[in-house]
Amino acid sequence: MNTTKASRISQLRIETLQSRDVVELLVDKWRIPILHVLQNRVLRRHQLQDALRQVSPKMLTQTLRDMERDGLVQRMMHPVAPPHVEYALTKLGRSVIKPLRTLCRWAESHARERDAARERFDAAAKRIRPSAVAQSPKYR
Repeated sequence: MNTTKASRISQLRIETLQSRDVVELLVDKWRIPILHVLQNRVLRRHQLQDALRQVSPKMLTQTLRDMERDGLVQRMMHPVAPPHVEYALTKLGRSVIKPLRTLCRWAESHARERDAARERFDAAAKRIRPSAVAQSPKYR
């Protein structure tokens, strides 16, 4: 393999890893809703739980810890009894809000195209392999 080709492959690998890192930062089901809820406020854990009723308490706690570890959320413990814990977005967490809004607007503006593509795909898949598609839990 010549040096130029190896260099291009190396650059592609770097770009692939960088985009994977971005996706992993936001891929968790509850991270984006937590970012939206915290974007302009500081909240206690129970307030977050009230705002995000669909998430279990255990999953909320785990997601907040992971987001704290990634530098998106700051956990502030106040030394009172009972313990008073608040959560807020860090500078890094706030910085992701604008690109996230852009991505959400893109998804909204392309929803019809996505839905049409899914319908075409599903119809084609049923013509090609009706028994396999019917057995797939995603298509039930």
